[in-house]
Amino acid sequence: MTDLITFDSAKQVFHLHNKELSYILSIEQGQTLCHLYFGKRVRNYHGELKYPRVDRGFSGNLPGSLDRTFSRDTLPKEYSGAGEMDYHTPATIVRQENGSNAVMLKYKNYKIEDGKPKLGGLPAAYVENEKESQTLTITLEDELTGLEYDLLYTVYRDVSIITRSVKVRNAGKQPVFLEKVASLQLDFVDKDFDSICLPGAHANERHLERSSVGYGIQKFGSIRGTSSHQMNPFLALADRKTDEFSGDVYGFAFAYSGNHSFEVEKDQLDQTHLVIGINDYNFSWKLDAGSEFQTPEVLMTYSDQGLNKMSQAFHEIIRERIVRSKFKHADRPILVNNWEATYFDFNEEKLKTIVDEAKNLGIEMFVLDDGWFGHRDDDNSSLGDWTIYKKKFPLGLGHFADYVHEQGLKFGLWFEPEMISYDSELYKKHPEYLMHVPGRKPSPSRNQYVLDLTRKEVIDDLFEQISAILKEGSVDYVKWDMNRHLSDVYSTSLPKDRQGEVYHRYVLGLYELMERITSAFPDVLFEGCSGGGGRFDAGFAYYMPQIWTSDNTDAVSRLTIQYGTSLVYPISMTTAHVSAIPNHQTGRKTPFETRGNAAMSAVFGYELDLTKMSQEDKDQVKEQVACYKEIRKLVQYGNFYRLKSPIETNQAAWMFVSDDKRDVCVMTFQVLAFAQPCLTKTKLFGLDPELEYENLETHEIFGGDELMELGFYDPVVHQDYTSKMYRFKGI
Repeated sequence: MTDLITFDSAKQVFHLHNKELSYILSIEQGQTLCHLYFGKRVRNYHGELKYPRVDRGFSGNLPGSLDRTFSRDTLPKEYSGAGEMDYHTPATIVRQENGSNAVMLKYKNYKIEDGKPKLGGLPAAYVENEKESQTLTITLEDELTGLEYDLLYTVYRDVSIITRSVKVRNAGKQPVFLEKVASLQLDFVDKDFDSICLPGAHANERHLERSSVGYGIQKFGSIRGTSSHQMNPFLALADRKTDEFSGDVYGFAFAYSGNHSFEVEKDQLDQTHLVIGINDYNFSWKLDAGSEFQTPEVLMTYSDQGLNKMSQAFHEIIRERIVRSKFKHADRPILVNNWEATYFDFNEEKLKTIVDEAKNLGIEMFVLDDGWFGHRDDDNSSLGDWTIYKKKFPLGLGHFADYVHEQGLKFGLWFEPEMISYDSELYKKHPEYLMHVPGRKPSPSRNQYVLDLTRKEVIDDLFEQISAILKEGSVDYVKWDMNRHLSDVYSTSLPKDRQGEVYHRYVLGLYELMERITSAFPDVLFEGCSGGGGRFDAGFAYYMPQIWTSDNTDAVSRLTIQYGTSLVYPISMTTAHVSAIPNHQTGRKTPFETRGNAAMSAVFGYELDLTKMSQEDKDQVKEQVACYKEIRKLVQYGNFYRLKSPIETNQAAWMFVSDDKRDVCVMTFQVLAFAQPCLTKTKLFGLDPELEYENLETHEIFGGDELMELGFYDPVVHQDYTSKMYRFKGI
């Protein structure tokens, strides 16, 4: 088996590669680690294409050197410290006891090993055997402070992914404060890029935005304490002409659920400088002598075949080597959630009628949402009190769960573990658990407050409460929600010189709690949520294999939301529900078929009152449920291709193809109807050009090459918000 990482000691060059890509870096003048190349696989590097050295005015040189052509300000470096006469955005800033923040990072040594080390307390990609990958660790040191930076690079053998992270070790004698410590720095010297990011808002997440990278510094990120609805922890840098199926693109996904930062800088020489890591907003980590700090991990990929190939690399690594759950390859159940059917206004008998109808329609799981605990009849109380609300369930949760199970359905339950209400028993007993700044009144959001997850006793209390309920109800599924962002960020359990650690310690506490809960209940399917897609990131997928994509269930809105989400995240991670009309978020009225096709393009379910539906709609539910059971494996685990963008056109189209290219499902959507519309075609992708395909509805036969090169005409429909599903079978 060939090595994935080599080191040429004569040329002082490292080469990381697999079948698809190469990443090359070098040690310059025995001390400066520089970047040479990241892109399509090359067999070897002969050392003749090193960065030309030029004397640049106002770009300083190495201390004690008379060589004016060697400058840290112009060389493409792998990791830069502040204060070393490199005027780019630094990867790390360190405040020392004397007030200085300068570090001069020099190459010290390297290590190559099979496999991939775990990152303590953090989610990360993993391997199932050591031959799947190799890891390069390059250690840089600052001689004055004794700080050592381990730059970790793991290259996977069979997927176009390299992971990067950094471990900082204080081998000196004095404490220092890490004011910034990025997970990745990457310099490009000859590219003219567009940036592609996924901004949004609550109920309007992950809209693909593309813009030219201009001069100066542009920062994409979150300071909300979570990965956020507002800016997903992802960025792509693409050539200007790159589209879905052609052109170069570099993709970066940060496996972290807290404050993040993607800084893109185009400098005086038209070089592009990228820094990714924990956002340095209110961040300061005290690193005592002898202690270490591990950054979260970045997943990065390169595609020379456009955005779809980039997406498929991310889909594969997240689905296969981030998700750890026993449900990684399992059929995800079709559910009905009671939230939009009842909100807080329910009792056990009312819920049973929904359960009964779900059984009749072939639905596989009932999920009980907010309002089952404490004395919660609205959103003003009871968060933190994870005990059954006896007024609604006089015989206990177990009695109701037994009823659900007796009907042949699985039983799911909603939690919001990270929050606390003033009106709660937990607050009465432990007001110190509420995150707040002493002497200030904390700010409410959705009438709730944040628990201080930096405190071990809070994590222990939540673990005990949640565990008891999961056992009592024989719960099969958990929806883990978070309906506000962090504010008043302070921990009364930490000294004043560690308050800059609270944002990150909160996330570490959350990861610890989720690790304990998911490990203790491996047979429970966990779904993440934060007001929908407010914490939709690869880090969260390490603990929960699927995430509620958005609180917006409108089918038309979901086209852009699910389209953008698919840029990074696999379909098995994305959940979508059919809801009532007029839609509760937009007021829009869309056909049942359109709502079904949009929701069946993900992990599928319903969020409406089944008991109030017409018989015609119930018949459609039965048809959708039966259809989805046929295509479920294909949709959740097949190869996904975006065909038409709802952002750029009045249409959307995407498709799912099995690994053997014999099973195909295509979803097409028209948003608005027009008088005298132009004719449009849908061309497929990823088929076997030599295979014949049968349209399972019309029984027409087409060649794979025919469907890809000629395509088929979209129906002319004089109605808004229409959709059609096409299924093909290779014969």
